[in-house]
Amino acid sequence: MSSNGIRDKVAIVGMGCTPFGEHWDKSVDDMLVDATEEAFRTSGIAKDQIDAFWLGTMGSGVSGLTLSRPLKIDYKPVTRLENMCATGSEAFRNACYAVASGAYDMVMAVGVEKLKDSGFSGLVMSGAPADGTDPTITAPATFSLLAPAYGNKYGVDEAEMKDVMTRIAWKNHKNGALNPRAQFKKEVGKDVICNSPLVAGPLGIFDCSGVSDGAACAIIVRAEDAYKYTDKPLFVKALAFTAGPAFGPMDPDYDYTTFTEVEKCAEDAYKQAGVTDPRGQIAMAEVHDCFTPTELVLMEDLGFAERGTAWKEVLAGTYDLDGDLPVNPDGGLKSFGHPIGASGLRMLFECWLQLRGEAPPERQIKTDKTLGLTHNLGGQPGACVSFISIWGTELG
Repeated sequence: MSSNGIRDKVAIVGMGCTPFGEHWDKSVDDMLVDATEEAFRTSGIAKDQIDAFWLGTMGSGVSGLTLSRPLKIDYKPVTRLENMCATGSEAFRNACYAVASGAYDMVMAVGVEKLKDSGFSGLVMSGAPADGTDPTITAPATFSLLAPAYGNKYGVDEAEMKDVMTRIAWKNHKNGALNPRAQFKKEVGKDVICNSPLVAGPLGIFDCSGVSDGAACAIIVRAEDAYKYTDKPLFVKALAFTAGPAFGPMDPDYDYTTFTEVEKCAEDAYKQAGVTDPRGQIAMAEVHDCFTPTELVLMEDLGFAERGTAWKEVLAGTYDLDGDLPVNPDGGLKSFGHPIGASGLRMLFECWLQLRGEAPPERQIKTDKTLGLTHNLGGQPGACVSFISIWGTELG
């Protein structure tokens, strides 16, 4: 049984996003103000019109006061939540459901994270008490298992896998070089990527997403009210979220060539949105490329390639900016950066720009399709949560 969904019941009418990067001169408060002020300014909506707020942050604040204090919110509900790297998406999902339920007319979802001067170089969390069966290795080491597993299963030798991973990193850096908000705004040659120092297993430095600071937000209303605020709203077609049983690392049958949670999440999202041919119907996708082999595996879990063929599609340029299905046209986590609580909303921000035709001309996708997809996950292979949203420029 899948969720019933809220297709065409809510819409985005305003968004804001800070540049991502090493913001040594900005606090969490500064970034929250910058992102939300952009949304208010560009939409013409005043802060006082917002009925309730949802704030996603992994470790940059506790309680709704993290948002209400810098924004000077007067006695309105502010809900702070977390769902690992899918925290920003979770804030957005809950905000959308609140409007769809009729509880509020207009709400805001906000995501923020400040990592660079936190003392952490990765996820800002301490491990919860467990039974000792969880792997005690780093995130790069855990995700590095995807590459050899995929190669062994589908007959892709080590050199070819290196070329595929290099091609993904090269693509995302090339896209990021066209994005003034990206953390890394420079193209990187394939030879540099391929020969970069190793971090874990086959993963080099350029196979890993950036650690950064940033914030992003969205203003959400009922679909029937959307055109009061903008002539180009984006309508929710699907919001899917799955949390798996997390036994992958202990399951001898789990082979590290798929995220089952993502596959199940995609099935639900496509059913909600009425999508029967993801490769043919989706105009662009923002996916959770925390590491380059993650993006490779996601292409198959999301139905953008047949099993065992995504590596060929990567090398053929299918997911390039000018390919059949652009993936991470803003540079993705790899180049835009990954402030944990903000990443999910940053992905939505790129859909907002692209589907409205407002991305910078040099990276504006050219398509007649009207649907965009974002994918965000948290956790590790075999034990993760997964979020997928599908957006459309038209009702119905």
